[in-house]
Amino acid sequence: MKNLLSIGFSVLFSGLVFVSCEDDDYQTVQSIGKIRIDSVKIMKDTMDVFTVQSIKTYSTYPSQCEGFYGYDYIHTNSLERSVTAYKYTTEGPCAQEAHVGTNQINFSPRQKGVYTFKFWNGGSNWINKTIVVE
Repeated sequence: MKNLLSIGFSVLFSGLVFVSCEDDDYQTVQSIGKIRIDSVKIMKDTMDVFTVQSIKTYSTYPSQCEGFYGYDYIHTNSLERSVTAYKYTTEGPCAQEAHVGTNQINFSPRQKGVYTFKFWNGGSNWINKTIVVE
């Protein structure tokens, strides 16, 4: 039994070492910057207070070296939200073909009202969406 347990731990440990050594394609993030939100999809424009709804955003990344990093989600007042998306850029070998990234925000309102969302679309342009919360 002792030998069986010892062999089991040896196999588990070597498996962990093997998996951790397979990260040859690791790329370091070189920079973070704004990426315009091309479009927004809101499933329901009316929802109940304290429920959750996913709001999807779509952005076009110029190369495979770029991807979604995060959102800057600002409460400009109690019923208005300003959303800016950020991308990361890595160096290294990657395809120079554009791709569309889909990401989401989970919106869970705590009060009733008409919420206005402003999504940064480049320059001084914004995509405006409203959600009525009952």
